[in-house]
Amino acid sequence: MPSLKEQRKKRRRLLKKKVCRLCENGVEHIDFKDVELLRRYQTELGKILPRRITGNCNRHQKMLSKAIKRARELSLVP
Repeated sequence: MPSLKEQRKKRRRLLKKKVCRLCENGVEHIDFKDVELLRRYQTELGKILPRRITGNCNRHQKMLSKAIKRARELSLVP
């Protein structure tokens, strides 16, 4: 039976490194009126998904959260 340390190493190898899709597409600004994009980064209850789940970089995650909060004020997204 493999040790706990070996099991963790195996799990790490299986997990893929998440890449910021916004960086890949060359997005420089996230518009709060782009509701389809904002909904992709929210749960069904309207909560913002964290970076560890979406794989966004810090810069894009901050822009995304600001855009979602602005869209909420205007009732564009829940």
